[in-house]
Amino acid sequence: MDLFKNKMNKMLDRSSNFIYVCFMNKLPIAKKVQIINCLVEGMSLRATSRLVDCSINTVTKLLVDVGTACQMYHDETVHSLTSKRVQLDEIWSFVYAKESNVEKITNSEVEKAGDVWTWVGIDADTKLAISWLVGDRDAYAAETIVSDIKARLNNRVQLTTDGLKTYIEAVNKAFGNEIDFAQLQKIYESGNSKGAKRYNERMEARYSPGKFVRTEIKHISGNPDIKHVNTSFVERQNLTMRMHMRRFTRLTNAFSKKVENHCHALALHFVYYNFCKIHKTLRVTPAMAAGLTKEPMELEALVRLAD
Repeated sequence: MDLFKNKMNKMLDRSSNFIYVCFMNKLPIAKKVQIINCLVEGMSLRATSRLVDCSINTVTKLLVDVGTACQMYHDETVHSLTSKRVQLDEIWSFVYAKESNVEKITNSEVEKAGDVWTWVGIDADTKLAISWLVGDRDAYAAETIVSDIKARLNNRVQLTTDGLKTYIEAVNKAFGNEIDFAQLQKIYESGNSKGAKRYNERMEARYSPGKFVRTEIKHISGNPDIKHVNTSFVERQNLTMRMHMRRFTRLTNAFSKKVENHCHALALHFVYYNFCKIHKTLRVTPAMAAGLTKEPMELEALVRLAD
């Protein structure tokens, strides 16, 4: 009997120590807020790890948890919108390796590698990011994001996109005739002259198109207001993404290594952008301008979404 009691006491001691260690290893909320603050301001995972003095695995795990919660929060909150003008665009990035280098990959654990496109639709008036999608630049992705935008709207809107042809069929399937839709096609210098050709070669080396020449407006359906046919706001959002997410910065080694973490980073960015960050022009958050919230969300509240 005494032997049994001694064994039970030892087991209880070990379990108590285990609970104590687990409690001690739980990341404080202040540290979590510091990590998320670094990530939403454009720092890489490793730089964040060094700055806050914690493991990079801890930073990655927190990104996954908060990113998942942000995606759920966006889906539950951003709906029944009364937007008037919507702009839609896609931005390029890559996961693990660029498309031209995918064949050279020898790591068998990489499931998705190569170019990925992030499709973003925003309200041109409130600057609210209505929907986003990570995928290829094809008809399926276009249909998916257009359908999602349609599901979040309560009224007829004017939609503007670039000249990508896949938008036409996607918008027709989702909206039918209940939309005012136009495309803005930007025309760049073709490079017929020697000087123009040299100019284009230099610009291509900088990931930029040729010299801008003019724009062409293509009426697709409905009765779009020509004064509001532009993609300036969504293209400005593309710059915001590259400034606030290190993995979108070109010519660095901070690119995404996993497509899942790429998606989590996007979810974190857009919830922070919509609900936390004060827009300089609006002087409120996009969510406040759209009538979804009455005050900005604190970073601590954003972090606690994962709880």
